[in-house]
Amino acid sequence: MTTTTLTLRWLPIWIRNIRVWRSLLGPALLGNIGEPLLYLFGLGYGLGVFVGQVDGLDYVAFLASGILCSSAVNTASFEGMYSAYTRMAVQCTWHGMLTTPLGVADVVVGEVVWTGTKSLFSAIAILAVASLMGLVDGSAALWVLPVAFLLGLCFGALALIITSLAHGYDFFLYYFTLVITPMMLLSGVFFPLDQMPAAIQTGAWLLPLAHAVELVRPLMTGRPLTGVALHLGVILLYLAVALPLAITLIRRRLMD
Repeated sequence: MTTTTLTLRWLPIWIRNIRVWRSLLGPALLGNIGEPLLYLFGLGYGLGVFVGQVDGLDYVAFLASGILCSSAVNTASFEGMYSAYTRMAVQCTWHGMLTTPLGVADVVVGEVVWTGTKSLFSAIAILAVASLMGLVDGSAALWVLPVAFLLGLCFGALALIITSLAHGYDFFLYYFTLVITPMMLLSGVFFPLDQMPAAIQTGAWLLPLAHAVELVRPLMTGRPLTGVALHLGVILLYLAVALPLAITLIRRRLMD
């Protein structure tokens, strides 16, 4: 990673992306926020009738924190793969950026910050709806927003690694089917992690999503928050590894 990643040279990429997003605001909000809210209402109230309480919480309240985290992951992953691939390989937007004084590292960092921003937008909407539904306990819940942003950075960087290897949109289905979907099911989003078999629990704790859920759920439900350094450390470790790797692989892809 070059020193340019420590400057604000990535900011024009972020500004460009947010301007495009603003021009497509309606479809963007529907796609990124509508689906998780449907899960919240459909599963929370539909399945919640049969489930009752989970860990002393109404199931819909338990689910709200998981949906917020899963939405941040999905939003960042879609943006870092489908949208980023379009800018890289179809529209050749990145090639145009590289004819300016910007470098590959600036482009990648700008894209990663943008994925974090989109995850933050999604988290704000879900948190607002959850608050109106009476599923949020206390102002400490506002701390879930920086967690969602950090989670978006992490999964945005991971998604860009996949993008650097892709030669078509179909390639992304492998990542969603083999990585994202199993992680959603096994990281405490829909069901308590401690009810899983020991081997699955061990595997889940090696992944960043489980740690994000462990941060967000207490913050939204007013429960004691423990292990903050560990949970943040795992997410930051993934980001610290994924970001320079994404820069290296995308540089190699664009320079071929």
